Amino acid sequence: MSRKARKQNGTLSERQRGILEFFYEFQQENNFPPTIREIGKAVGISSTSVVNYNLSRLEDMGFIERERTVSRGIRLLDPALTLFHEGAAAVKDLIEVPLVGRIVASEPAPVPGSDFEYMPGEYIPLARGLLKDESDLFALQVQGDSMVDALVDDGDIVIMRRQAQAENGDMVAVWLPEREETTLKQFFLEKSRVRLQPANPFMDPIYVDARDVEVQGKVVLVIRQLS
Repeated sequence: MSRKARKQNGTLSERQRGILEFFYEFQQENNFPPTIREIGKAVGISSTSVVNYNLSRLEDMGFIERERTVSRGIRLLDPALTLFHEGAAAVKDLIEVPLVGRIVASEPAPVPGSDFEYMPGEYIPLARGLLKDESDLFALQVQGDSMVDALVDDGDIVIMRRQAQAENGDMVAVWLPEREETTLKQFFLEKSRVRLQPANPFMDPIYVDARDVEVQGKVVLVIRQLS
């Protein structure tokens, strides 16, 4: 195996390897590549956006090539074929953070519940050691552009640490039980109220009674979705 292929192999999560294995077997059997929905069904991912996320990572690593305007426009490249031809094993130096839902980074929006647990079975792979503390992590996909000046844009993934307290300036996911709404903002406690501050000069802060704010977690890492 080439040095490049070994390096790429070490970055694979179990899920990404599963995608490559299904792709390889499907291609061998049918002589054409699977669709995104077929990949998702085969590896147990219900969200096409999460399939796309993993495919983008595989593309970045040089395992696949994609033509996005074509339904079956994915092609395995040599490093991926090397994995199967030589029987290489994935290096397990990754952690998988559960992707538990989406959070609005604009005006607060209603969600099914305050715990975000409505995208079961979806995971975001992270290199072990990227964060000093790997406990109580979960991931959310961002919707909206209120945090763009904090380098968090629509479609990005935020890695959160579950906690109920926040310090001024922390970027947090908050649940507003009186409104049955959730949002992603910077947190500022001002006497008896909380200011939820967007990082967008065209948006106004949201002021809420401190008793009506439940911090769900703090942002510890942002994974940008590059177009």
